[in-house]
Amino acid sequence: MKRLLRALLWIVLIFIVPVGCALVSHNANDERAKDWQTARRDSAGIAPDPAVTSEAIIQVYAARAFRWRGALGVHTWIAVKPQNQDYFTRLEVIGFNVVRGRGGDAVRVARGVADGYWYGSYPVLLRDIRGTDEVDQLIERLYQAAEVYPHRGEYRLWPGPNSNTFIAYLGREVPELRLNLPSTAIGKDYLPEGRFIATAPSGTGVQVSMSGLLGLIAAPEEGLEVNLLGLSAGIDFWPIALNLPGVGRLGMPVEAGR
Repeated sequence: MKRLLRALLWIVLIFIVPVGCALVSHNANDERAKDWQTARRDSAGIAPDPAVTSEAIIQVYAARAFRWRGALGVHTWIAVKPQNQDYFTRLEVIGFNVVRGRGGDAVRVARGVADGYWYGSYPVLLRDIRGTDEVDQLIERLYQAAEVYPHRGEYRLWPGPNSNTFIAYLGREVPELRLNLPSTAIGKDYLPEGRFIATAPSGTGVQVSMSGLLGLIAAPEEGLEVNLLGLSAGIDFWPIALNLPGVGRLGMPVEAGR
């Protein structure tokens, strides 16, 4: 009985308390967007100007989701620009057409603002890779992986497949990105096609998951992370940090280009 009580206490401290703090903080923020039609979608000033930048670029971003979803999770996307191209293309999953029964494609690969606010939420740069031919090859592989994503006609906010499921999938298919998605990327633990085990999104370790509801990641890039009912918590061993549900990363910052 004592062991059970201790286990419940740890669950409360690690999963419930951070989520409660995130909800309070989110609801207390009077500056967050209320109307999606007027919410900011312009550049946050993070990405370089593609019109004057010749090198190939891959950038991965995360921003708090719109309305109440932002208290718990983020939306992630990848922006790419091959050599000498004067605009960015965004790879992401948008669930509007699928959720509303229009029979649409959840995957969107289209020209867009690389570092645009996500309906009023400021984006955070997770990964920044630049170069020449090698980066162009990675971009081509990202396009190819997006084409064969197995859940193009599906979208579920929880536990997946959603936008974070898609970006985690791309990370596994192109492990050179060494993509470490935040603990707030709900859906990254949903393994496509009902798989139970796979490489971690960073490609540096292993991930096991039961439909995105219960699982574990152990990898040099992500550290050790536990998933419970879609919420993730764990420890990143270097740079040292705690990863908490709703709250995100607490500790030493990570350089996007590392």
